[in-house]
Amino acid sequence: MKRHLLALNSILIVAAMAAHPGQARAEQHSADLDCTMQFSLSTWSIIYKHSEGHGLVTCRDGQSMHVKIVARGGGLTVGKSRIDDGTGRFTDVHSISEVLGHYGSAGAHAGAGKAGEAQVLTKGEVSLALSGTGRGIDLGVDIGEVTLSREK
Repeated sequence: MKRHLLALNSILIVAAMAAHPGQARAEQHSADLDCTMQFSLSTWSIIYKHSEGHGLVTCRDGQSMHVKIVARGGGLTVGKSRIDDGTGRFTDVHSISEVLGHYGSAGAHAGAGKAGEAQVLTKGEVSLALSGTGRGIDLGVDIGEVTLSREK
């Protein structure tokens, strides 16, 4: 089962990267702002999947911003889990405000007890690669949307 999930996650990562042909690499790297996110997230699902959490986005230029994370989706999914100390890396960001908005997501997951997760989300030219470990019971395939908004 784990091999199938790893293969599916690899396919999703390659598909997300291929969906964004862009400018020449030299142009991308010279204008990109290196931003990362530390986050925690709680999820429950019974056909409908809902996740909420909080994160801190920090960029190499010294800017930082607290964000609220909300994910909604559906599919063949059931479970309850929590990720603490998750990490994310943004690509194709030129301003910290570009990390805000709606990202498309698709994933397959299975886990019981302690588990790890990796996922790539896209929003136009901006991509967000997430990884983390957590606890819970989780099984399914889902498609949905992840929204990052400025935390008040």
